[in-house]
Amino acid sequence: MNQTLQNLMREAMRLTRIGQLKEATAAIQRALTGTRAPAAVVQDLHAAPVFGHAADTLAPAPDARDEPVVSDGCVFETPTAPRDTEADSPGEFTSGSHSHAALHRDYKLYIPPGHAGRRLPLVVMLHGCTQNPDDFAAGTGMNEHARAQGFFVLYPAQAQDANPSRCWNWFKHTHQRHGHGEPALLADLARTIVQQYGLDERQVFLAGLSAGGAMACITASLYPEVFAAAGIHSGLASGAATNLAEAMSAMQAGASNGVGRSGLATLFTAMPDAAPQATVPTIVFHGDSDATVHPRNGEQVIAAALANVTASPLVEQGESGRRYTRTCYRTSDGRMRAEHWLVHGAGHAWSGGLPQGSYTDPRGPDASAEMLRFFFEQPR
Repeated sequence: MNQTLQNLMREAMRLTRIGQLKEATAAIQRALTGTRAPAAVVQDLHAAPVFGHAADTLAPAPDARDEPVVSDGCVFETPTAPRDTEADSPGEFTSGSHSHAALHRDYKLYIPPGHAGRRLPLVVMLHGCTQNPDDFAAGTGMNEHARAQGFFVLYPAQAQDANPSRCWNWFKHTHQRHGHGEPALLADLARTIVQQYGLDERQVFLAGLSAGGAMACITASLYPEVFAAAGIHSGLASGAATNLAEAMSAMQAGASNGVGRSGLATLFTAMPDAAPQATVPTIVFHGDSDATVHPRNGEQVIAAALANVTASPLVEQGESGRRYTRTCYRTSDGRMRAEHWLVHGAGHAWSGGLPQGSYTDPRGPDASAEMLRFFFEQPR
């Protein structure tokens, strides 16, 4: 390659690096004038990317995409076509709003790539106090799980005018009855998303942290026809409180109003729109050093989930970052009815969560992964 051609190619490379693409195109055209290179090689650089190797490279004509172009000893390597397939997409994280029975709530929805034409599951995630959907998604890593495994994730957002700390109102009797309050809105929102995207109505699951866990417990018990299973992290049982004073007491020491297997009939007498059989398979995560919501509440969630169910416990000890005690309850036909993870040394935080979100404990066993494993094992 003669000195003039070399100089022109160097000038074209310099112009490309500083963004003067039309000038670079003109320089390459001058460099290739009179050579054996096909004219189709010289394209407007606004339409064809330049890739830097031993010499900068140009995208060849469409019919020569797989062959390198050689001009007077100068090799123009064929660039790899950009990967722009749906499978490579990170998915979408969209915003929306929903109204039901005079209540209105915003939400975020994660839509995995490649969902078209597939009846995928839906996981509904209820954040804790002071959190929001973006924070909760970041801390639980649930969107990453959804992209890898193929399911939708719905994050309803509590409105600050409904609760100054953005807590779900699990402790108010007006939000503990079928067809009323936040549980009715959440169930209707889940049904709406299922219908809108053609999801699998047999695989709709509900999980939450703290106040979100308490609301998830209430909502799943009131709408077992909507939710196939529930995941309660650092939460409280349905009916643990009906006012703020009872809520503070339950958080400090566990509910004292008969919540649990033996007292469930009393509880549902106070909640006439629910039914004793309205329980779904439930997995619980709770830290035994939780100073915000006493770990006794996790035991009461499990007790309520086992009401009217005969299940044998199997206890195992393990360690995954933190030590834990895992108790599984299976029915006589082998189905997992409830699972209780007591994480030793953990406080009020999502076990195995990511530091990008609030109220997370990266050291613990992965609550997100274990809840998903439990959910997808549940038949409707």
